[in-house]
Amino acid sequence: MNDDKPVYVCEDESELAKAIESELLGRYSVVLSETGAEAMVAARAGRARLLVMDRMLKGADGLALVEELRASGDRTPVLMISAMGGVDDRVAGLRAGGDDYLVKPFAMVEFSARVDALARRLSDAQTTALAAGPLTMNLISRKVRRNGREIDLLPREFKLLEYFMRRPGQLVTRQMLLEDVWEYHFNVQSNVVDVHIRNLRVKLDAPDEKKLIVNLRGEGFVLDADA
Repeated sequence: MNDDKPVYVCEDESELAKAIESELLGRYSVVLSETGAEAMVAARAGRARLLVMDRMLKGADGLALVEELRASGDRTPVLMISAMGGVDDRVAGLRAGGDDYLVKPFAMVEFSARVDALARRLSDAQTTALAAGPLTMNLISRKVRRNGREIDLLPREFKLLEYFMRRPGQLVTRQMLLEDVWEYHFNVQSNVVDVHIRNLRVKLDAPDEKKLIVNLRGEGFVLDADA
């Protein structure tokens, strides 16, 4: 997953910054920035793949830096990291323009997965059509078909199916869907995911067709591209 553009890590805790650098090297080039100044310059010049931005930096407010970046029209992906983990803190980080928010201390495997997800967004944005097994999806015309049969979906159903079609055969948890499709970055006690998947299945699966979205009890869901 190497790319010419580096990941800029704006973190003034040197031990954590080095640990992040070690985790990412080999897949990404990495530039460490204690104040975030270098990262801001690189982002505006189109030279940053993404930013990892701590909320509290030496002599700088990470939240304000992201707000400034977004105000200038820059859309470089930003993963905010902070020890401030309250719901209000997360909401503030996302409203400032952060694409994701991870609370310290965090497991490096989760950090790495979130960086990968953000890094995929640019390439995903350039995709105009998806295919998974008998399903095809045109992201421009918003048309979905199964074996040539057109399926009429509501906007949320379309977004939900798109999420599955970008991950055929992969386990998708309810939490992943709540965060990435509904953009709820805090705990939500709701059956909204199950209701929408049930409605989506009714439209996707004709009576004589195999179920495309499989429920793995206690784990989540999988789009069976071989159906």
